[in-house]
Amino acid sequence: MDLETPVRSLLSPLGLSLYDLELVAGALNVVVSRDGGVDVDTLASASRAISAWLDEHDPIEGHYTLDVSSPGLERRLRTPEHFASAVGEVVTLREHRDNEPARRLEGAILRSDATTVTILDAQHGELTVKLDAVERARTVFHWGSETSSAKKPKASTASKKGK
Repeated sequence: MDLETPVRSLLSPLGLSLYDLELVAGALNVVVSRDGGVDVDTLASASRAISAWLDEHDPIEGHYTLDVSSPGLERRLRTPEHFASAVGEVVTLREHRDNEPARRLEGAILRSDATTVTILDAQHGELTVKLDAVERARTVFHWGSETSSAKKPKASTASKKGK
């Protein structure tokens, strides 16, 4: 089921873009962004618009929770687009390695493409990691290095739907 296309069209009039969308464990998590950040009132408007569309079209079977939020200061990196948008930023990632223990890397993303990310890890130097080997990754916020737009806290609003 393609939820991204209708959700993108619902967010566009609000000046928002879709950062991530994931249906997992009874929750539809919609993460939205825009330059300069997202305020709580806009999150509430997005939640209402998405909820109304979901109620009308009923694309998800059963009970679930809708969570609409902004990426926050330390945002999750899951797709090639997420990694590409974080080039130059410090990230932490956990890399799964065959027949070896997983390793935690932290450093600035130097470059990224559809299948790999290259970071400058403080301990290991420049490393290229296949995206399908990344168990989890997120940007890292260091206090004292924030910009005025990065000072905004993560906000969230949720609504529930039952069948």
